[in-house]
Amino acid sequence: MIRALIITYYWPPAGGSGVQRWLKFVKYLRNFDIEPIVYTVQNPDYVFTDPSLENDIPENTLVIKQPIWEPYQLANIFSKKKKIESAGFIKSNQSLGDKIKSYVRANYFIPDARIFWIKPSVKFLSNYLLNNHIDIIISTGPPHSMHLIAHQLKNKFGLKWIADFRDPWTDIDYFHHLPLTKKSTAKHCALEQMVLKNADEVIVVGNSMKENYLPFTKNIHVISNGFDNETVSINNSLDFKFSITHVGLMNADRNHPFLWKVLADIASKNEDFKSDLVIKLIGKVDESVVQSINQFGLSNNLDLVPYLPHDEVIQLQLESQLLLLSINNVPAARGIITGKVFEYLQTQRPILAIAPTNGDLAEILNETNAGTVIDFDDEKHLIETINQYYSFYKQGILEVKSQNFQQYHRKNLTQDLSNLIKKCVYTK
Repeated sequence: MIRALIITYYWPPAGGSGVQRWLKFVKYLRNFDIEPIVYTVQNPDYVFTDPSLENDIPENTLVIKQPIWEPYQLANIFSKKKKIESAGFIKSNQSLGDKIKSYVRANYFIPDARIFWIKPSVKFLSNYLLNNHIDIIISTGPPHSMHLIAHQLKNKFGLKWIADFRDPWTDIDYFHHLPLTKKSTAKHCALEQMVLKNADEVIVVGNSMKENYLPFTKNIHVISNGFDNETVSINNSLDFKFSITHVGLMNADRNHPFLWKVLADIASKNEDFKSDLVIKLIGKVDESVVQSINQFGLSNNLDLVPYLPHDEVIQLQLESQLLLLSINNVPAARGIITGKVFEYLQTQRPILAIAPTNGDLAEILNETNAGTVIDFDDEKHLIETINQYYSFYKQGILEVKSQNFQQYHRKNLTQDLSNLIKKCVYTK
C-alpha cells in the first residue's frame, strides 16, 4: 500500500469549505490502496470550527499534529473582537487599525501568516521521514506555506511531491485587494512559480487555473471539488416560502446590488411575491450586503443565519426552493468555482448563479443542467429567470432535472486522485 504524507493546515475540527476537500480524499483513499498520513496543526486559529466533521475521519488514520505560532494569536489577545478576520474575508469598511494590520500581513508574512510553521515542520518531518517509510508527499494550499514545507522536504529527501491548489495563489479573488508593494507582489509570484516548477505533479480545481499555470508546468491536472451524499436523502419537504438561499461567505465582492434591485422591483408589483420571498443568507455576511438589501426595502424578507455545522447546512439546502451562487465580480471571476456548487448539485434543487456565462462555473452548471447562470448586471435575463422560477414555485413544480453530476462524488474524485498518486510514485 502506498503511504502518502498529506500536509494541510485545515483539518477537523476546522469548519468551513477549506477542510472539506482533503478530509473527503482521506476518507476514501484506502479504498484505492493508499494509506494517508495527515500532518496538521495542533493549536490552530480557525475562524470557524465544526467538530461534527471529525466523524468523517477513517478509523485508525494517523494524524500527526505539531504546534504552530501565528501572528493572529497575538493580535487576538489585544483585539476587542473575538477573532481577527482571515485573509479571505476583507471587510468593505476597514478602520485605520484594520488597514495597518492588512498591510503588515500582506507585506511581512509572505506567502501567509503560517510561515512560522515552515521551519519547525521541516525539522520535525525530517526526523519522521528518517524513521518512517513514506512514498509521496502531498501539500494543499492555501495557506501556501504548506507547499514550502513540502518543497524543502522534497529537496532534502528526493521524495515525489504533489502540490494541490484548492484556490489560486496570485489569482485568488481577494489578491488584488491586498495592499501589496511591488516587491511583495514579485515575491508571491516567484514563490508560486517555484512551487509549480518543482512539484512532480500539480492539481488544480478548474480549467482556467490549469490554463494559467501551464506556462510553468505541463504536469498539471484538474481534480475538482465535489459532494459526499452518503447520508443525504432528497426526499425532504421544501420551504413553504419562496426561499432563495446562499450558503457560505458573502463578502463585498459577492454583493450584486442588481439582484436585490430586481427582487425589490418584482415585489413592488406583486404582493404575493413580496409576501412569499425569503432571502436566506447562511454564514458570514459583509455588512455592505445587508445594507444593500435594506436599501432596496427587503429587510423584512431577509433571514440571516450564522455559521452552522455542515450537516445542518446540507439540510437547509435540501429544503430551499432556490439556491444562490454569487461569484466575485473580480478580474479572475471566469476561473472561480466555489466549492459550494458541488454540494448544491447533490440537493437537486435549482441553482441561480450570478457569474460569468463563459466561466468554469457556468460550464459545470450547463453540463449538469442544474440551473441558470446570469452574467454580472444582466438585469433583463435575471428578471425573466426570477419570474419563471416564482411561477413554477406557485404551481408547485419548481424542480430541476440534473444530470451527469455523479462524476463529482467524492469517491469518484478520490479514484482520480489515487490514479495520479500511483502514476507519480511508480514513474521514475
